[in-house]
Amino acid sequence: MSSFKMKVALAPVLALLVLTACDGGVGGKTSLKNTSGPPSPLTFDFFSVDPSPNWNGMKDEVGKVITAKTGITLNGEFAVSGGQDRISLMAASRDYPDIVSPKGELSKLVDAGAMLDLTDLIEQHAPNLKKLYGNSMNRLKYSNEDQSIYVLPTYYAVDQKYFDAGGGFGIQHRVLKELGYPKVRTLQDYENILRAYSEKHPMTDGQPTIPLTLDADNWRIMITVTNPAFLATGAPDDGEYYIDPVTYEAKLHYKRPEEKEYFRWLNRMYNEGLLDQESFVQKSDQYKSKIASGRVLGLIDQDWGYADAEDALKSAGRAEATYSHFPVTLSEDMKDHSFQDTGFVSGWGIGITTSNPDPVRTIQFFDYLASEEGQILMNWGIQGKHYEIKDGKRVIPAEVQDQKTNHASAFQRESGIGLYKNMSGRYGDGVKDSTNNYYTTNFPEQIKASYTQAEKETLQAYGASTWKDLFPNEEEFPVKPWGAAYNMPTPGDSDYNVIFQKTQDIIRKRIPEAVLSSPDQFDAIYDGLIAELNQAGAEKMEKQYTILIQNRVRLWNAD
Repeated sequence: MSSFKMKVALAPVLALLVLTACDGGVGGKTSLKNTSGPPSPLTFDFFSVDPSPNWNGMKDEVGKVITAKTGITLNGEFAVSGGQDRISLMAASRDYPDIVSPKGELSKLVDAGAMLDLTDLIEQHAPNLKKLYGNSMNRLKYSNEDQSIYVLPTYYAVDQKYFDAGGGFGIQHRVLKELGYPKVRTLQDYENILRAYSEKHPMTDGQPTIPLTLDADNWRIMITVTNPAFLATGAPDDGEYYIDPVTYEAKLHYKRPEEKEYFRWLNRMYNEGLLDQESFVQKSDQYKSKIASGRVLGLIDQDWGYADAEDALKSAGRAEATYSHFPVTLSEDMKDHSFQDTGFVSGWGIGITTSNPDPVRTIQFFDYLASEEGQILMNWGIQGKHYEIKDGKRVIPAEVQDQKTNHASAFQRESGIGLYKNMSGRYGDGVKDSTNNYYTTNFPEQIKASYTQAEKETLQAYGASTWKDLFPNEEEFPVKPWGAAYNMPTPGDSDYNVIFQKTQDIIRKRIPEAVLSSPDQFDAIYDGLIAELNQAGAEKMEKQYTILIQNRVRLWNAD
């Protein structure tokens, strides 16, 4: 249906019917029995704050099987620019979808009373989810004060082991090849490479060559502009904060002196003509269009942010114009922390709202996706069509792998492989099923098979077999006891979120201003940024966040 209004009006009655049908009454645990025979058809409205450009209304091959197995079809709606406004509107109007994936906006819905506690539903109707989360169930609890489970963590997989890198500082393969595969370790190395090639080739296919471009459109500014500042200066990803690993004190990461020097580097790149003059005014579509033209030599991004543009280059037979991944830092004594282990991380995920007409069927849907059968289906597709069994091992045929590598968007839209991974709990890369096969297709042999010839040549030149080989590995860092700070719910009943938004507005205005300024103005603008943040209440906000971090460490390490 196009509106959730009727369901909202019926939600209290439906929720009461579900609970009173249980052995324990309204306060007891659900114990509704599954019916025999094929599942009856049921459609749920689903909203996610993340985009899903290849969503096909579950008419893809995997989606059809999921519906056949569960009876469930999702009427999906996916935000394209963060979804914060939509979540705020839901909370204010009490007009909710049946299922929601709110990411960092969960607290707004919890404060509005929109989310169901999934604890009893998991206990009674979700054996696969219980098995999946195992000893990590403590980490699913919302807070020390409210130990309800409102979402199933979906953005982090259980027992995840990373075998490849998709971020860092990228350079076109053709650039590296022509320059003899030079050393790529520091920002100065990176700058030298972009300068040398662009001076030699000022034009590409009749258009000006762009040494480096950024995507600062809306929330994407964090991915390509501000997050690289802490990664390039030896800090892990904790969103807008740097967390002291000993005291767990939080501060805005922009206050680190090293990061000021990173932004000073961007300022120099801009003033010397190496940074695209349109970096802070272009839209994401324009950014990707430039990449697809083949004239952008370098990127500082995660590969999912420009995958469509790379797909276009591969489909056009121009894989040499796609990108490498290097752990570039301000100086050689710093280490990129991309692979620092967070342990299992909860906080962001998928949940059931009070508007949902059948919470039991919904949790059973999630449970099917978390089953061995469901996990294999979502990751590998359909046996005989997307993969084969040879000598007891799942193998992707060459023609299917070619479609996945060179026509990725079209392949996903038709097959559905990968479209459902954030719709339930999931096992991570490196985890094996009961047949001793990997649950996911992201394991060393398959990753290497998916690389283009251009990637293989570049990796060979740098003595690596995967991009991760170039990065510092997990063993070089301690496990973070707070996980990843950026996915921690924040209180809606304090002034925290108001102050946070003020600081974000300041950052998104002043960082571009500092980068685009003349070099002699940079210090005054950047120092003014820090002063303005403190005037807006940043120090009070940091103290509040410090308490949240310390509480999370206590909750996650409870017996």
